[in-house]
Amino acid sequence: MAVTYMNFVEVDLAKLGTSVSDWKNTVDKLEIAAKNARDGMQAKSDKARWAGVNATVTRSFVTKTTKEIADLHTEASSIHRVLDDAYTELTTLQKQIRAAHAEVQKWGISVRDYHDGTVHCVYAHIGGDADVRTQEENEAAAELEGRISRILSHASEIDASVARALRRSHGGDRHNAGHSSYESLDEAQVERAAELARRGPKMTDKQLTELNSIIKWNAKDADFSTGFYKSLGGPEEILEFYGRMSLDGTEGDDKERLALTRQLQRNMGSALASATDPDNKSHLPASWGAAFRKLGTQPIELYPGALHRPYGYQILGGLLRYGTYDAKFINPIAEHVVQLHHKDPRFFMRNRPVTGGSDLDLGYNPSGKVGAGYDPLTSVLEGLGHSPEAAKKFFSDDMTPTVYNEDGTVKKGATLDYTYFDELTKKDFDWPADSLLHPHSDEGAQARDGGPDALGHALEAATLGYAYDDPTPTLSRDATSAAIMEKVAQTYGDPKNVKESLADSLGRMGAAYIDDLNWGLNENRRDSLFYPKNADGHAQFGSENAIRFLSSIGQHPDAYSEISIAQQIYGTSALEAQGHGDSIKEPQAREIVRTGAEIQGIIDQSRADQIQAEGLAKDAAYNKSLQQKTEWIKFGAGVAIAAGAAFLPPVAAVGVAGTLIPVFMDAGQGALTQQIGTVIGDSAETRQQNSAETIHEQRKEVYRAGRATAASPMKAFMAKYGIAHDEGDFGQDLEEALNGGYSRGNDGEDQLGALPTS
Repeated sequence: MAVTYMNFVEVDLAKLGTSVSDWKNTVDKLEIAAKNARDGMQAKSDKARWAGVNATVTRSFVTKTTKEIADLHTEASSIHRVLDDAYTELTTLQKQIRAAHAEVQKWGISVRDYHDGTVHCVYAHIGGDADVRTQEENEAAAELEGRISRILSHASEIDASVARALRRSHGGDRHNAGHSSYESLDEAQVERAAELARRGPKMTDKQLTELNSIIKWNAKDADFSTGFYKSLGGPEEILEFYGRMSLDGTEGDDKERLALTRQLQRNMGSALASATDPDNKSHLPASWGAAFRKLGTQPIELYPGALHRPYGYQILGGLLRYGTYDAKFINPIAEHVVQLHHKDPRFFMRNRPVTGGSDLDLGYNPSGKVGAGYDPLTSVLEGLGHSPEAAKKFFSDDMTPTVYNEDGTVKKGATLDYTYFDELTKKDFDWPADSLLHPHSDEGAQARDGGPDALGHALEAATLGYAYDDPTPTLSRDATSAAIMEKVAQTYGDPKNVKESLADSLGRMGAAYIDDLNWGLNENRRDSLFYPKNADGHAQFGSENAIRFLSSIGQHPDAYSEISIAQQIYGTSALEAQGHGDSIKEPQAREIVRTGAEIQGIIDQSRADQIQAEGLAKDAAYNKSLQQKTEWIKFGAGVAIAAGAAFLPPVAAVGVAGTLIPVFMDAGQGALTQQIGTVIGDSAETRQQNSAETIHEQRKEVYRAGRATAASPMKAFMAKYGIAHDEGDFGQDLEEALNGGYSRGNDGEDQLGALPTS
């Protein structure tokens, strides 16, 4: 039975703590009793010269009694360790549930408990109230509902595991104490997980749900994850188990089974990342990585006599898509996979099932996200996208590649004539259509987008320092990540290199380096206002590369909207840092307005040219992307300011990842959030809402809306400090800086930017 909300809030865990202490005392006393029995009566019995009945009955009785006392000590030790672990974990969870309960009371929320580890948070009806809640109130209820459900689910799993371990430790026999013994709660959970996993696809949905729960809440516990993977056997047995489960869960139209299999993929991936991290005290031996490489190109027989035998990497790829992996484990696999693709781009795609329909087109990637899972290149790039340190090392120029033979062994003395960055970003790279669909069909051609999408995710992790879909990211740039970003800007300054599925990632990368794009337009001068106090972790694009990069990604709606909003936020923070009481740093404010307008002018010119090349449909796509993001910021989750960056949460309507944007180094965080909200709200009202009827009118509307967007930080700043447009030199100077910067951006894009693509 699941732990319920109020019971967990109110339960007195101190009683469990007392029980732990009592069992510890029992263990200590039984240890003494066992030693006395062993050193006393057992030792005397062994030395005695028994005769007659005593030689059999009495000696046997003494031996059995000594063993029972020892078994009682073992059983008590097991119970104590399991209860002690449970007390520690439940105490932590109770602190979390009580903190959530305090917020529930603050918001006036009613929690409906479904008694299955989940709850529903609603606002109690008040007589005469229309029950209309603000967006902030609705978001608070949704967040608390998810948080409380997660805590209760975790507590329920611990409760069930403890109950099962205690039953097995006791055994149910009042006259025999020799039963299961556990060194920890982890060990008991590993035992149960292994029991369930041994059933394979024969697991019922209820059993698979239980297995998922155990792995989910213990995946990052290295003792558990390492023990669990060892319990499955070795690398080949792991691939066989996961491969069979993938096929079982993706065949047919059983949506519940598919959902459970997707959870298993995520949970097992997270656990594998933990188990293979050499920095963890408990971890799998390094030989497992070599074994996975050896199995990577070997057919794995999942079922006797099956016509299709997938390669090891095709199966392993499904697990690599989830979890934060250590570079020592994932990078050799990634290197091997890229080298195999370089030698033969169709090596893995030739080994797909010969038959199948849309319900089977998930392969060994039940998630269905970014490819079907037959091509491990896409899978391993997704893995790097969740592993920032590994991705950074993989794409760094400082990395010395290890060359592998086809069987995964090291090819001693061999070198590569390419870097992995250059290989994966070259114009003619042959991305596989990771699907069962015919590669030359329209749908099959679209399947090729998965590779560039995954590459974008990996580059995000490498340049930004956090997983591309991290819900609570922290920007972490250093010299290596900045150097990779410089290569990104140079490479994708050529629009022929930019696939549409990659553009959103480039937009988020550009947004996260918006400070350096501003600095780049100042030719990275040391006397620039945007010169960083510590240049480590900052990219030096130079003016021409910055213009080409902005021009190139400005041809894509999602990237355009990311850059436009990022510049508004960065410009707002930069202006906010120039006001100190009644004093304003006027020259700096003018430069901020000018440079911000230049960036908007560049991407607007790029957008206008692209609309001329592609017409009404492209304009509508730009408008839709901008509207989704600005409305989400204005009316949705807002902008979170912390640790020198502004976080824009994912856009619910399209489900893309969130965006992290640097704020100006000297901007105070107190009033910044409100000022940004004002800027975004004002500019949202002036943005282009609908496409015009002619190309000429469309372009005019782009410039009008873009100029208004560029002006929004300046107008909010002037309003805050009472600066009039037509009174005094400063107001006019700001207007001239805006106009001059915007025109300079238009001209710079025309002269140095990328030609439109169609």
